[in-house]
Amino acid sequence: MRSFKNIWTYTLWTLLSLLLGIGYMRLVLGSNDSSEEGLGFLLHVFYDFGLMYVGSIVGSVIALCFVLTDIFYLRKKMNNSSKKTATRLVVLMAITAFVVIVHYLLEKVIDVI
Repeated sequence: MRSFKNIWTYTLWTLLSLLLGIGYMRLVLGSNDSSEEGLGFLLHVFYDFGLMYVGSIVGSVIALCFVLTDIFYLRKKMNNSSKKTATRLVVLMAITAFVVIVHYLLEKVIDVI
């Protein structure tokens, strides 16, 4: 039963990470102003596909970093803490900020991506 609870908890944190990644990509890409008729429909579909594809990759990186941090560091430090969820949420936001900064540096400054 404990392992099922852990799996369920990490699934929820992973979903939150994926939503953060997709939200970040929405901020980077901006709104979709192409029309949904004719050739614009194809551009609209490509925008949505790119948003979900790249956003899910960024969210997966956030989720992987968070789960590893939680397993190897946070679980040991917060054994009997009353603010586990709040601390994990702050750590998730810090990891998201780190991934956003690294993505920005790789894309705009170094021009690797």
